[in-house]
Amino acid sequence: MCLLKDKTSLMLSGIPAEAFEYRLGNRSALEWVIDQYQYTKDKRSGIVSDPNRADDPEYIVRLVGQVIHVSLETTSIVKSLPPLN
Repeated sequence: MCLLKDKTSLMLSGIPAEAFEYRLGNRSALEWVIDQYQYTKDKRSGIVSDPNRADDPEYIVRLVGQVIHVSLETTSIVKSLPPLN
């Protein structure tokens, strides 16, 4: 994991490929969270959407970890179910 100096970017590594198998619609739960929890600033209005929390600087990292855990557990459970007849 690497937090860049500008503190608007985060690089995570070591995420198992299976974490992307749990899907919400047409994309993985992890992709959805990553997409929704990005720092953005509207060019015209200047409105900022900042998912970071001053009172909890590790919130996003913890959230991503929780989504990875749930995704892996759910994928494991689904794979262990008997086939439908």
